[in-house]
Amino acid sequence: MFVCGPTVYDVSHIGHGKSYVAYDIIARYLRKKGYSVFFVLNITDIDDKIINRAKESGEDPLKLSEGYAQAFYKDMKDLHVNSINVYAKASDYIPEIIDQVKELVGKGIGYKIAGGVYFDISKFPEYGKLSRQNLEQLTVHRVDPDPEKRNPGDFVLWKAHKPGEIAWDSPWGKGRPGWHIEDTAITLTHFGPTYDLHGGGTELIFPHHEAEIAQAEGLTGKKPLAKYWAHTGLLSIKGQEMHKSLGNFVPIQDAIQKSGVEALRVLYASTHYRSPLDYTEETLVQSASLARRFRRVHDLLQQLAGIKSDGTSVDPNLKRQVDEARIEFFVAMDDDFNTPRALAAYIRIVGIAEERGRSLSVASASVLFGTLKELSSILGLLETESVPKDGVEQLVSLLSSLRSELRAKREYALSDRIREQMQKAGVTVEDEAK
Repeated sequence: MFVCGPTVYDVSHIGHGKSYVAYDIIARYLRKKGYSVFFVLNITDIDDKIINRAKESGEDPLKLSEGYAQAFYKDMKDLHVNSINVYAKASDYIPEIIDQVKELVGKGIGYKIAGGVYFDISKFPEYGKLSRQNLEQLTVHRVDPDPEKRNPGDFVLWKAHKPGEIAWDSPWGKGRPGWHIEDTAITLTHFGPTYDLHGGGTELIFPHHEAEIAQAEGLTGKKPLAKYWAHTGLLSIKGQEMHKSLGNFVPIQDAIQKSGVEALRVLYASTHYRSPLDYTEETLVQSASLARRFRRVHDLLQQLAGIKSDGTSVDPNLKRQVDEARIEFFVAMDDDFNTPRALAAYIRIVGIAEERGRSLSVASASVLFGTLKELSSILGLLETESVPKDGVEQLVSLLSSLRSELRAKREYALSDRIREQMQKAGVTVEDEAK
């Protein structure tokens, strides 16, 4: 399983989070179903945007991209995206990239001009098959056309060196890789000519994924490059794309600090991975409310299931309801990883627990708790400890007492701020109406 990762020239935002949480859920589910999944995600650490940002700041491009790559790894860890086996940085595959470009040139598919080495799309008649376009339609370019190119749609494999830019030695002189060949080098190195699943955002279908197919299949003569393609819908804010210039750029870390990891994962799971998501503060607040509801039920079931057996058996009606919801969860996930339907089944199980509450027998609570944990492990929910340990219990007790005093004095704003921070730390806080 290969997924196109970020170009690390800035911090990652919640749109990136949507995509990578989706693939994390897919990998978790495939493993749950018994598949052995080797998941590689690339890091584009050589790119025009990185070079331009490095020029602005006076930094070395690779040092700048490494700093943002480390921030991205932290984002993924904090989002509980733990299914990735290898983060593959493009700069680590320069020898493989050069070898592949040499082979493409040797086959007559690649050709050199002053601007670098290009891929001749006329030599690969199936170019456009993923996006269902024909060669005559393919006039869109990632960069301005070069008059020396054989065809307007030809794309760069190796860029000729420009003064002040990072470069490597090659048979065509100093230069650096084109964007598309980086991923082909990574996948052929780790998987060979054909692998199972390729993912990325819908905006990458053309030209990026088309170029990957053309490069790999043109090079190896084997097809398909990937048996399945899965593309994630983009995230927008109030109908607009996310840009710092518009003031609507929300870094992953800011969203985590504001609402917590589980709120974000609930938000992402509530939309099918292929569908776009229009983010608003209200949708995140609703997701945070659901996440707290899940946590309350988890803590209750954990407590009840840990009590010494009372000798009663599982309520057969409850078990039937739980089994039906569990089956619906798996049916939904088998249907193109339909997380909204799966989440609805998950909420049914939560509702069963809420309806019975503390009247649940130990055996029934254990059935509910086991099922909730099983399905949570697929969605990536309830993975942080909610029960404080050791000395932290004293701190929680102190904060709870402080909140009670503040509420008694009607200082609700400060009390609510403390509650929000406690909930982000995994402490369930419920206020009774006065």
